Amino acid sequence: MTRIDFYVLAGDDPLARLHLVCKLAEKAIGVRQKVFIYSDSELQLEQLDACLWDFRAMSFIAHQRLAADHVASSSDNDPVHLSTGEPASDRNLLINLASDVPPFFSRFERTLEVVNEQAEVQSAGRLRYRFYQQRGYPLHHHKIQ
Repeated sequence: MTRIDFYVLAGDDPLARLHLVCKLAEKAIGVRQKVFIYSDSELQLEQLDACLWDFRAMSFIAHQRLAADHVASSSDNDPVHLSTGEPASDRNLLINLASDVPPFFSRFERTLEVVNEQAEVQSAGRLRYRFYQQRGYPLHHHKIQ
């Protein structure tokens, strides 16, 4: 069963939320996980793409931004994929930035939900939390200051 981790970031800065996603992705690829970052916003993925390049002064997080209609496969070698579409079957960690629960979340070993105190992000996060809770998924909560 998919483990669900909620990372709750203090404040309402959307850029701080993206930086936390970068940290989580970096940590995951450090332990050889293949990451899929999902969003329902192309603009948000564009901003995240830039953050992944500039995240560390002396390095970057290898990633590939995939078009929504891209048929992802295991031949897409980068450890991190960003998309508004479907993930490849070789991914084992999902980072969700979308408002809704992705229909494919249960394919992953873990799903990370990153929320902050922006009203719309917080409200959507609460709905996703209830969705997972009502279906019996193991939930973990991490407060980030």
